[in-house]
Amino acid sequence: MTSTTTSATPAGPATPGGPPAWLPVGAVAVTLVFWASAFVAIRHLGHDFSPGALSLGRLLVGAVCLAAVALPQGLPRPTGRQWVSIVTIGVLWFGIYNVALNEGEQRVDAGTAAMLIQVSPVLIALLATVFLDERFTVWLGLGLALAFGGVALIGLSTSDGGDRDLLGVVLCLVAAVVYSVSLVLQKPLVARLPALQVTWLACTVGAIVCLPFAGQLVEEAGEASASSILWVVYLGVFPTAIAFTTYAFALQHMSASSLGITTYLVPPLTIVMGLIFLDEAPPTMAYAGGALALVGVAVARRKPRPVAEDRPAPA
Repeated sequence: MTSTTTSATPAGPATPGGPPAWLPVGAVAVTLVFWASAFVAIRHLGHDFSPGALSLGRLLVGAVCLAAVALPQGLPRPTGRQWVSIVTIGVLWFGIYNVALNEGEQRVDAGTAAMLIQVSPVLIALLATVFLDERFTVWLGLGLALAFGGVALIGLSTSDGGDRDLLGVVLCLVAAVVYSVSLVLQKPLVARLPALQVTWLACTVGAIVCLPFAGQLVEEAGEASASSILWVVYLGVFPTAIAFTTYAFALQHMSASSLGITTYLVPPLTIVMGLIFLDEAPPTMAYAGGALALVGVAVARRKPRPVAEDRPAPA
């Protein structure tokens, strides 16, 4: 998952004063594993926690962990415009995204949810053409058609279970849309502010947005097993506090294109974890739909070759 709006420094040899070349790559690997595990953990906890309560519990744990590391480094001082972006990311990515995904995963399996979220790079490219004056290419149009054709196949594969399954597909797509908008906003932020502080502030905003679910969280936590509560803590510490920070760090030091390609590994990782820990897998047609969607993402990211100038042949 990544933004296609601006490129950062490619992950090549370390620059003077910069991190070692392996560090951004390691940060990406950590992010991918923890984010893949989050899809499985959310699916597992669907029987014990409602979507809003699970979102609040996860974000409260994440915000506390991030604050413990961020505050000793000093209070951040974002500008007014940066605050607007941080609050928007907090509401969309940490608030609405989590609630929509949690609700969606009560209706579709973890692997299907992960595949649906991976249409977001195409959405980001489309947003860039609308709001950042980037050129709409033939490749982008073809990629959009392929990606959403894949989404349609996934929707058909789950429709046998009734409207609840189809609603799960829609909710996962809502999560993909708000994530895409957030990424467009995040890229310029992490170029000017520490990644840790941006993540902490946005996570805290998301927790505040989810406070109306506090009553549900208290009630459901009182009835949940100790194992389920520990899984909520896991979601807050690892896929939230750690993984969002390592992703923002990687976004500072890698090109957006390189980072985007790596996130295609999340669905297969999620499917394998789902088989191991939940003994479930996406329907057969969903695999075809997911593959088609990822092909669409790859096609949309192609850049047209520059047209060679007519030059006289060498003598």
